[in-house]
Amino acid sequence: MSHEARRPLEGKVVLDLTTAMAGPMATLFLAGLGARVIKIENPSRGGDSSRGNSPYVTAEGLSPSRSGDADMSVSMMLRGRNKESVTLDLKSEAGRAVFLDLARQADLVVENYAAGTTQRLGVDYDSVKDLNPRLVYVSISGFGQQGGSGKAMDTIVQALSGLMMTAGEDGDEPVRFGLPIGDLAAPLFAVIGALAAVIEAERSGRGQHVDVSMLGALTSLVACEPFDAFETIGMPLRTGSFVPRLAPFGVFRSADGWFALCGPTDEFARGVFAAIGRPDLAEDPRFARRDARVGNADELHALIGAWAASLPTAEIVERFDAEGVPAAPVRSTAEAVRDPLVLSREEVVRLRHPVHGEVAELYGSGLPIRMSASPTSLDRPAPRLGEHTESVLSEFLGLDGERLEELRRVGAL
Repeated sequence: MSHEARRPLEGKVVLDLTTAMAGPMATLFLAGLGARVIKIENPSRGGDSSRGNSPYVTAEGLSPSRSGDADMSVSMMLRGRNKESVTLDLKSEAGRAVFLDLARQADLVVENYAAGTTQRLGVDYDSVKDLNPRLVYVSISGFGQQGGSGKAMDTIVQALSGLMMTAGEDGDEPVRFGLPIGDLAAPLFAVIGALAAVIEAERSGRGQHVDVSMLGALTSLVACEPFDAFETIGMPLRTGSFVPRLAPFGVFRSADGWFALCGPTDEFARGVFAAIGRPDLAEDPRFARRDARVGNADELHALIGAWAASLPTAEIVERFDAEGVPAAPVRSTAEAVRDPLVLSREEVVRLRHPVHGEVAELYGSGLPIRMSASPTSLDRPAPRLGEHTESVLSEFLGLDGERLEELRRVGAL
């Protein structure tokens, strides 16, 4: 790939009004694709709320609390990469005017305030669309722009989406997914919608409002599995470590850990039987065909579990690999993010503090999109709060030192 190659969104300017996680992840993806992301942060509140998430990186390494102005939270180090930070108080008339001037020149605005907040601030889509008819305005909220009951946090959305009742055994308490999946599903759909709207704006000259809800994004993923149909025909919704309707399929204990096994087809199943030293099971009427295996899943999984209990994970996986059966060790998160393959593909990358550099061994999301002709990467550290206020307002709006000082005096910056 040529070093001169353009990033796919190079030349696009994004005004980033987001905070916390769902919104900043959306603008992080856009930044990794090459957009110029200008992060607008409230100076009176210390900027993005994730700047206050412990732990922090200090000159000495990781710390549960800040010890100096240069310290930065790991959350911001991850979500703020490849962005520029401008402080702007949108509650002030002067600050709002500066934002509207910037919106005249932007390609996208992304925000994740609670529904109705941008209207109260006077920076909603209706306030900017006439200033810039080509502008794509993306809103990520808990329940959509029509509003909803209460505040949306990831755990709230997981609860409402039904996701908590898909894991664990039948009769177990609800299981909260460890990854903040609601906060991560919404920005993925938001970026898809944003890019589609940008293509349409380039074709028609008309921008539009892209409205993505966390609840809708996560519930749409839950609906990818026909849980109602399972229940109708008597299949359990919650099956714990195994998936009986795809037997053999699940997570098993070994002598020194755990491994995942997926053998739903007749071909894979024959490989499983060969690997465990029971090729005769391929002719057993209980296990010879897919539907029969589903009907006898508990017995089949017990056979595999008993065979694996005395063997090390590495040997188990090697035996399945030799028979062409999908199997893998269950890794810790620390092991997973240090996988040489994902590191070489920059799907996971080392995090750098903007001042202290790589003082701690920290890994964060890369951009897991590889293109043959366009570079995609997150290669610049997160900005300090307000680091680019003067340079951005000077470049885009032509504001000189005197005008910037006046804006500071009235509390706009």
